[in-house]
Amino acid sequence: MSRTSPRIAVLGTGAQGASIGADLLRAGLDVTYIEQWPAHVEAMRARGIEVRLPDETHVTPVHPLHLCEVATLREPFDIVFIVVKAYDTRWVAELIAPHVAEDGLVVGVQNGMTQDAIAAAVGAHRTMGAVIEVASNMFEPGIVNRQTPVSGSWFAVGAYDDAARGREHEVQAVLSHTGRVDVSPDIRSSKWMKLVANAGELVPSAILDLPLASAVALPGVHDFMIECGKEAARAALADGSRLVPIFGLSDDAVTDPDRYAADLLGAVLDSFSLPDTNTTVLQDWMKGRHAEYDEVNGLVVSVLAAAGQEAPYNAHTVRLAKEIEAGRMPRSAANLDVLLDVPGRG
Repeated sequence: MSRTSPRIAVLGTGAQGASIGADLLRAGLDVTYIEQWPAHVEAMRARGIEVRLPDETHVTPVHPLHLCEVATLREPFDIVFIVVKAYDTRWVAELIAPHVAEDGLVVGVQNGMTQDAIAAAVGAHRTMGAVIEVASNMFEPGIVNRQTPVSGSWFAVGAYDDAARGREHEVQAVLSHTGRVDVSPDIRSSKWMKLVANAGELVPSAILDLPLASAVALPGVHDFMIECGKEAARAALADGSRLVPIFGLSDDAVTDPDRYAADLLGAVLDSFSLPDTNTTVLQDWMKGRHAEYDEVNGLVVSVLAAAGQEAPYNAHTVRLAKEIEAGRMPRSAANLDVLLDVPGRG
């Protein structure tokens, strides 16, 4: 990468992507937004992106493009941050591949194990994985509610394989404008650890139609979430990954899979959420959108099934999520008994 100031794209400028991009722009970097929500693009063109933080609000002028305008681009990007939903990763990676510099980098700043799809589209030598822990939401075009300030935001970045090894600092330097950034020597394991936390928190609280903290306070829910995380930790090991520290934790925080699953959920609850924080899944359902349960809980089920193991808590979570998306069951706190009635649990 020859440019002293890299040309950057944020592909997917919802709550997380738009907020990250705003911090980079405010740091003086060259950033282009690429977005699939037409009203959001037009709102940002007219008014900039408004980011509402707990203690301040700032409005930043941006240069947003509709997806259909990507084909008009001529100058390649040096760094592309992909911040779409996990299930959209493959097609957006293919979309942006022709517009990435040969020595550029594409970074999946997402939940789920998305780095394989990115590498398949742009090549392992241009692929970086990332883990993000920031609470935010967006319900109006052009307006982000970011509940985690820069001082409390955390990221990890790591090369997909040896082809990109040694270039993590290039991404770290850019993302450091929007939070603390650690370099992970094993980003696949780091992303699995984030999935361990996500497996317990994202979908169960959404099934109950409650903010995460309110859901955890209901009898039996915290234990249910931990069981989902335990299964996810076992899936990570079955997939060939290791238990590694994330969320800024130290090596001595890594214990056995069951204990560490509980500790990761505790870190999310203690450090990265507010009393009114809704998970991304609940936000999607509130907007009538498909959510990432297959890419999180569903992955746990499939990985353990391939290893000859069962994942009753995650399988039950996926079943209920499908019922809600099909319109056969409302999301509601009245689902508590149904949620806790797990078929096949030991």
